[in-house]
Amino acid sequence: MPEVLQAPLVVEFPFTRSLGPVQSAFLTGLRERVVLGVRASDGRVLVPPAEYDPVTAEEIRDLVEVAPTGTVTTWAWNHDPRRGQPLTTPFAWALVRLDGAGTALLHALDAPGPDAVHTGMRVRIRWAEERTGAITDIACFEPYHGEPMQLTGATGEFEDPVTGIVAAARLDYTYAPGRAQTAYINALGGRRTVGERCPSCRKVYVPPRGACPTCGVATDEQVEVGPRGTVTTFCIVNIKAKNLDIEVPYVYAHIALDGAGLALHGRIGGIPYDEVRMGLRVEPVWTEGARYPDHYRPTGEPDADYDTYREML
Repeated sequence: MPEVLQAPLVVEFPFTRSLGPVQSAFLTGLRERVVLGVRASDGRVLVPPAEYDPVTAEEIRDLVEVAPTGTVTTWAWNHDPRRGQPLTTPFAWALVRLDGAGTALLHALDAPGPDAVHTGMRVRIRWAEERTGAITDIACFEPYHGEPMQLTGATGEFEDPVTGIVAAARLDYTYAPGRAQTAYINALGGRRTVGERCPSCRKVYVPPRGACPTCGVATDEQVEVGPRGTVTTFCIVNIKAKNLDIEVPYVYAHIALDGAGLALHGRIGGIPYDEVRMGLRVEPVWTEGARYPDHYRPTGEPDADYDTYREML
């Protein structure tokens, strides 16, 4: 059996959020070394603050300052910090109920080891040296043995309040395509497209999945398809992606390769975007050293009859 491929994969996008009055006051307060919660209908002070009451679902805006000191309610030791976490050395994830708060805040607790952490221990906020109005303005918590710190008297009114945040959502993982897709990828390296035929319904899946999702049986009969195919459906892309060096507008299409039982995705080139159409016959265009077609271009053949691809729409 050929070696199954593995590769690191990153899914990442920036998430932009505008802030309402409660979250704006909370994050702006962190920038100013102030922690603000919000009072709920049952009298509890929620930290971090919620915008709506968890009991009545009504909007709440009664801001209350709480102390930067608190008590650990529960914790777990992190032996191996990952990229982007608050500390680069082992630390505890802890839920800390700040003095004056009725709920706990999750953050990192800097301690020399798990034996130095226990439920009920007293801690305080260690502020980041540079603060921008984000939860990372709290660098971490640290053990504290003094008296509760004095409040500043903040009411939630600040100059230059934070009105929006951009959070980078990112997922790093190792992808293993499995036996069927490994064979598919290796075939692409030789400029061939290989699918697998279901022994029951006889549909040829490209890319292959190793099993037929309709019949639920394993597939292992390899079938070479294409290289030519037919555009079944398409869309015109007008927004340029930051990580793609492709000028807009361009066309992205579903292409039913000859002999395949379903369509795959591909970019259409070599033709004005407003001349792409359903039924257009296309062929792959490869670049030197590439493991997959750069795009598909028209073959010059007459358009395919609708009945030949309607089942793959």
